[in-house]
Amino acid sequence: MFKRILIANRGEIALRVIRAAKCLGIETVCVYSTADAGAPWLEYADRSICIGPGPSAQSYLRIERIIAAAEVSGADAIHPGYGFLSENAHFAEVCRDSQIAFIGPSPEAMGLLGDKVSCKKMARKAGTPVFPGTEDAIEEVDAAVKVANEIGYPVIVKATAGGGGRGMRIARNDDELRAGIASARQEAAAAFGNGAVYIEKFLEHARHFEVQTIGDSHGNAVHLFERDCSSQRRHQKLIEEAPAPAVDPEKRLRVCESAAALIRSAKYCGAATVEFLMDAKQNFYMLEVNTRVQVEHPVTEMITGVDIVREQILVASGARLSMQQSDIVARGHAIECRINAEDPDRGFMPQAGLIESFAAPGGLGVRLDSHARAGYRIPSNYDSMIGKLIVHGPDRATAIARLKVALAEFKIAPMKTTISLHRRLLEHPEFVDATFDIHYVERFLKKDAK
Repeated sequence: MFKRILIANRGEIALRVIRAAKCLGIETVCVYSTADAGAPWLEYADRSICIGPGPSAQSYLRIERIIAAAEVSGADAIHPGYGFLSENAHFAEVCRDSQIAFIGPSPEAMGLLGDKVSCKKMARKAGTPVFPGTEDAIEEVDAAVKVANEIGYPVIVKATAGGGGRGMRIARNDDELRAGIASARQEAAAAFGNGAVYIEKFLEHARHFEVQTIGDSHGNAVHLFERDCSSQRRHQKLIEEAPAPAVDPEKRLRVCESAAALIRSAKYCGAATVEFLMDAKQNFYMLEVNTRVQVEHPVTEMITGVDIVREQILVASGARLSMQQSDIVARGHAIECRINAEDPDRGFMPQAGLIESFAAPGGLGVRLDSHARAGYRIPSNYDSMIGKLIVHGPDRATAIARLKVALAEFKIAPMKTTISLHRRLLEHPEFVDATFDIHYVERFLKKDAK
């Protein structure tokens, strides 16, 4: 087992890893930027090391500074969290070359699954359902137009190394496709340093369905059932829940098993999420694989009782998975709201600044993962998420009721947050009845603005 883990991240995920490490008797080292100096989560680490100025390009994305901090502190492993360098195969390779364990997949597995084109090829072999589209990254635009006409419009252009909605364009005819390929390539090259794109069939009305998996270095892989992440704005998730409501049990089990088969075939060690879109007939099509722990992993932990971050650490140390598939049972229903320091009534404008008051909710089945508290100054350099409110209940109706109470109790001032938006979304008929799709939030916001 590791003696000391360096956490190459910040905020609530840094605190989450610290807690899991402490439960295993492992010391922790946090790196931080000058913008995060004195941040609350640093108090819980055994040691903290400044690695640069506020901009992430000068701190949390500087591989050489993170490796130097690990070597100076004597850390024998690095946990990347999510975002930043968590899906950077080069970083994982540098860790390995420096004889520091990377708590995540091997560079090879990350490269295979992180690249969407190679991932789709593996998925086909593993029996995981995928969208029809181009087999490889687009080289000739005319060839892509031909494929689009064969599978039928609309199609979506995607960056092979993309994520977060960047490098994506929807096309409904040949002209839009040609323009979309050009602009997506440009955006992907700027965002990811890789301008390769591909196309696949686009579903107008779909739900976002994802399967949590975890594998070890001994060839074992299991799924921890699924989550529904259809409540999103501009491809950014707002509300996640598990299990996915109103899904046929046999189809759910089949797609979960296919996700585990894909992870197993990739010889993957660590936590991964296989993402799907589900159409109105509950046909599933794989979107991508996220080769890291997800922001929304707590909803899965709440229904299964599995500590996903603990399992990440254990399998990275060489241990076998602590459970078999038959041991994993989903109990009840869990829902997570991302609490962002943004003003929903002003175009989701970020709300940096000093938190003067912070009253956290409580009660049966309520969990709050947050690094924020009264007196904490939210920096303007990073993502605006300041916490995740998760509730669990014996069924979906109870979970929704508990979440409403928890959101009403949750008070953060003076800045605006997404708490008010979540309270309105929980009353939305499509959410209540689980008849929503990935566009319902934007429809609601457009109607609400009138």
